[in-house]
Amino acid sequence: MFEIKAKDNMGRVGVLKTKHGNVKTPALMPVIHPRKQAIDVGKYGADIVITNAYLIYKDEELKQKAIDEGLHKLINFDGPIMTDSGSFQLSVYGDVEITNREVIEFQESIKTDIGTSLDIPTAPFVDREKAESDLKITLERAKEAVEFKKENNIEMLLNSVVQGSTYLDLRQDCARQLSKLDADLYPIGAVVPLMESYHYKDLVDVVMNSMKELSDSVPRHLMGAGHPMIFALCAAMGCDLFDSAAYILYAEDDRFLTTRGTYKLENLHEMPCSCEVCTKYTPDDLRAMPKKQRRDLIAQHNLHVSFAELRRIRQAIYEGSLMELVEERCRAHPALLDAVRQLGMYACDLEKYDPRSKKSAFFYTGPESLGRSEVLRHIQKLMAMPKKRDLILLPPSRKPYSKFISGKLGDFYRYGEEHDIDLDNADFMVVDVPFGLIPLEVDEVYPLSQNSTPKIRDVDAVEFLQEFVDEFSGYYEQVLIHSRVLKDLEIEGENNLVDAEIRYAKDDVKKIKAIADYQFGVGAGEALFDGNINIEKSKKTGKIRHIYDGKTLIVNMRASDSFLVLSKEGARRLHAAMPSLSNRVVVNKDSEPFALDGKSVFCKFVVDCDDNIRSNDEVLIVNEEDELLAYGKALLGACEIKELKTGQAIKTRKGMKK
Repeated sequence: MFEIKAKDNMGRVGVLKTKHGNVKTPALMPVIHPRKQAIDVGKYGADIVITNAYLIYKDEELKQKAIDEGLHKLINFDGPIMTDSGSFQLSVYGDVEITNREVIEFQESIKTDIGTSLDIPTAPFVDREKAESDLKITLERAKEAVEFKKENNIEMLLNSVVQGSTYLDLRQDCARQLSKLDADLYPIGAVVPLMESYHYKDLVDVVMNSMKELSDSVPRHLMGAGHPMIFALCAAMGCDLFDSAAYILYAEDDRFLTTRGTYKLENLHEMPCSCEVCTKYTPDDLRAMPKKQRRDLIAQHNLHVSFAELRRIRQAIYEGSLMELVEERCRAHPALLDAVRQLGMYACDLEKYDPRSKKSAFFYTGPESLGRSEVLRHIQKLMAMPKKRDLILLPPSRKPYSKFISGKLGDFYRYGEEHDIDLDNADFMVVDVPFGLIPLEVDEVYPLSQNSTPKIRDVDAVEFLQEFVDEFSGYYEQVLIHSRVLKDLEIEGENNLVDAEIRYAKDDVKKIKAIADYQFGVGAGEALFDGNINIEKSKKTGKIRHIYDGKTLIVNMRASDSFLVLSKEGARRLHAAMPSLSNRVVVNKDSEPFALDGKSVFCKFVVDCDDNIRSNDEVLIVNEEDELLAYGKALLGACEIKELKTGQAIKTRKGMKK
């Protein structure tokens, strides 16, 4: 029903399959009032819409027509339709004249594609007793709806809504229990008041704590989120669907939606974008029009901006620049900036889903960039790598740093224990934003060279470097700091100038072993590169391209990110040396012959995998006895591979069949 096609952080481009067609996500579902349909939203880019089943049920004329002719004909939309159950009316009026079972039966009878159980929307910041009481009813009704669907073989897809107010443990508990029910989609409900009051920081907490317990195998729908300025933020948290009537409600009030906020027509001197409406008319033209004509044109603009933003988000996910877009969009409002900073508190959750290598370089756009998954992951790798006796800290230069370092490196100051310098027993690292310390042996690996930062550092970046260098230096007996690093970090030299010549000796074998350890885990370098190592470089760029043992290919080095791509021999060596499950995807017996033949591995055949696998990683494919079957590239992270039942998990490079 749902398949992931591309991903960046928790954001994903997916395909939601329904009876009335497939929907590419992230997607916006414009709200259509069953009796007051203003414009044809399909004409302006809507692939899926949402309408209110309860309003249809309460109107005898609409109800009969929907039963006789079907919902799609009633609202004149051929694509997938989701229906709300009346929960909105319940939240506004306190009661509805329909039961949970009745509304499920009715949604099925009118042939909706995606129906919703009658949950209890609990407003933010209510007392805990009410939140718990409402949540209990929501869970009971969700369970009843799922059981009713199964008992009656209903084809309609079913929403089970996550509630719990702003109590994060209740949100987690609700999501955990709903995930066990095996529903088709999981909306996150009762968040509109947070967005209307600009409590975006609280929105981040609610969404991320819901996501912690929701299955990755189904779409997640953020209910009532219809303003394009928050789409990027919400997509980065894993939201796949949005719905809103904002496009028409704002138009009724002469308001234009944009990614930077909302504009009133009365204040406009220029039109806010380049859509058909904005290029054809001026603000004065619109002000002179009859109300209905003006409303419809502004609604068209609002839809255009919303769908254009979703296309931009999907493109950012494909190229790996989603967080740059989030940080850019969240500078449109201080409350959104609070939200993206709050999102940084969930860096460990985001990292589990973030690909290790991307098509786009890492762009530092401000202090918030220091909290991104790539920075966290590098620091974790750095901490895990073996440490030598001494640490030599160098200033940044042109990237890749190791390529442009030659001769004597300059003046150094000594900190820590004083002893003779053995350059072979020292780690050479560059001090730079945003990754703190970059070992010269691995500096070409993505994103350590594939990044760009402003030359003028902000205060947060300098403090980050100071604190990280101070902490990391504690792992070494002696630390030699280049004079330029001291100046950049505003550290005093204390007259302890080193009376020795410091040079960095480039060693390609050490380099490839360090990269292997960084990529696959400590010990991989020695395992892969044992024997008569022959390194072949590009004649044009001088970069390492192929690595052999004699004439036997072990790995290729990818030019774009310097990650190692395994050959058959490399896969054998890595498999023999690394502990069980490390870098591995375990498939069931049904999949064994296909893997041996080099066929790709699908999620439904995976039994287990290394929790450290991320999208784009080189992985080993093994059976349940840990026999090597094949090797390839992961298309998803471990979290998704384990949970998804459809779609490709591993793009197999070669099978081990002789």
